[in-house]
Amino acid sequence: MNIKDILARLDHTNLKQTVTLDDIKRTCDEGILYNTATICIPPCFVRQASDYVNNKIKVCTVIGFPNGYQTTKVKCFETSQAVKDGADEIDMVINLSYLKTNPETAVREINEIKEAAEGKTLKVIIETCLLTYEEKLTACKILSESKGDFIKTSTGFSTGGATLEDIKLLVRHCKGKRVKAAGGIKSLEDAVQFIEAGADRLGSSGLIRLVKEANYVN
Repeated sequence: MNIKDILARLDHTNLKQTVTLDDIKRTCDEGILYNTATICIPPCFVRQASDYVNNKIKVCTVIGFPNGYQTTKVKCFETSQAVKDGADEIDMVINLSYLKTNPETAVREINEIKEAAEGKTLKVIIETCLLTYEEKLTACKILSESKGDFIKTSTGFSTGGATLEDIKLLVRHCKGKRVKAAGGIKSLEDAVQFIEAGADRLGSSGLIRLVKEANYVN
């Protein structure tokens, strides 16, 4: 697998709490230069980023981030506003309380957010590091019954990120949905392993730095 193929699956991410508009523009420039799938940024910068990239790359943003326990109405408003501002893809954090105690409500929430997204790609972050094996299976069932497009491992803001075992589990049990590995990508070898295990998308803030260190020329 060549580096260009890896980058084509990358959501080039900058979600630092202290990020500035100049940082966002730099992230956009890198995403365009390296032909990544999207740039993934905070909602407050979606409008500026969308104007800045001028359709040269897709803009992804996060909803209910990073804990997921906002009300559904608030998440739907966030989503609707992000789409109006120019977001092409939405990464929402599942309500872990619903996942653990009321899966039907979790399905309804995902579906309502998908409706608010007006057909845009919706990725659902399940924060695998906080789930038991059985709860991961429940998450797969929720996603399989919902209108979400991707199941995504992690926010990168909790106690851990994607693992190879989790990617294999999600691919095996979440039929009909794509899988995004986020967090835990420490090397180009990690990226290749996640993709070979079935991940369709990678979320990383450091992968382009690794590519630069490998002296890859686009």
